[in-house]
Amino acid sequence: MKEKLTSIGNTSSPFGGGQEGAGQQGATIFSIMSALAAEHNAINLSQGFPDFPIDEALGNLLHEAAQGSFNQYAPMAGLPMLRQAIAADFKKRYALDINPDTEITITPGATYAIYTAFTSFLQKDDEVIVLEPAYDSYIPNIKINRAIPICIPLSAPTFSIDWNKVHDAITPRTRAIIINTPHNPTGAVCTKHDWDQLANLVRNTNIIILSDEVYEQLIFDRQQHHTILQHPELRHRSYAIYSFGKVFNNTGWKIGYIIAPPHLTNAFRHIHQYIAFSTNTPAQYAIAQYLSLPTLPHMQARRDYFLRLIAPLPFTIHQPTAGSYFQIASYERISHLPDLQFAQWLTTQHGVATIPLSPFYSTRQDDKMVRFCFAKKETTLQEAVKRLEKVGRLEALESR
Repeated sequence: MKEKLTSIGNTSSPFGGGQEGAGQQGATIFSIMSALAAEHNAINLSQGFPDFPIDEALGNLLHEAAQGSFNQYAPMAGLPMLRQAIAADFKKRYALDINPDTEITITPGATYAIYTAFTSFLQKDDEVIVLEPAYDSYIPNIKINRAIPICIPLSAPTFSIDWNKVHDAITPRTRAIIINTPHNPTGAVCTKHDWDQLANLVRNTNIIILSDEVYEQLIFDRQQHHTILQHPELRHRSYAIYSFGKVFNNTGWKIGYIIAPPHLTNAFRHIHQYIAFSTNTPAQYAIAQYLSLPTLPHMQARRDYFLRLIAPLPFTIHQPTAGSYFQIASYERISHLPDLQFAQWLTTQHGVATIPLSPFYSTRQDDKMVRFCFAKKETTLQEAVKRLEKVGRLEALESR
């Protein structure tokens, strides 16, 4: 590549390795790449948020709540009507009986729920097993609680879990294991066999499982999401974390929830009551009403459309993503640059922002891969791929 490359800053974290591309002021790689996209008027396929409107019916329900009597503090655990709606939804989709009073807590986003869950049980020098590449909040949350992250790499390019490595990482100090399915950034999903393997490893221990399932309804190709709550042996020791922002494409509302058995819910609420106490009341009302309405899945159509558009380009798709907003692509046929520099080059020189994969690793492992967000309008994806077409032509000319 002949274009001049400039540094995007020191990516060390104030908490050490593992924060997702933290810069000198602690900015995540999401913030860095989104700012770079704005500076260069690039199409932002980096940060995971949709650029299309939410369902009009959901917006109308929010207006209805604001015009009505849902503008004051909600109960600490969340509006009863929303917790009851969630319980009914899980009964319908997973045939699970969830107690809305003792097992469900509404939170200001899923990332908040992850932090609060860790804070509810971690002690100094506890160990937490983290599978990498990993979502950016995990390791800082562990370190803030003075615990120690033990990082295990997933098996690229399928990003499956090597349970022998997990077994070998467990020590008497292991307090928790955090699992993410569908996985961010790779889109890999856990199977029932994975849960059985995990159950075998933690049996007769006090290890707690955090199951980050925020993309659970964005799963493709007729695959089935297997929530940890369906596993009778794991359910009693697990926090399961969800996000309405991902399901209903309203990430800015920051409404999530956590499901756990009563003893873990009590510990969670003991911390939650002193941090946030309450979550956005009108948004809770709107979502509670909206959960009873039929909705049509559409994210797979966007994934499939993006894959068709990008197929002729010199990126390598090792496998279509099984879930989430994201598609991983290798660029080894284009460049040998480190992925962070490649993502910067793609943004500044070709006007398309992506997320490099190495910041999701505490070791900054570089597999020459980037992550595209396809949760966008068709016109956005079309324009992005039109710009990416020039990458292939440019590289072909340079290689002659």
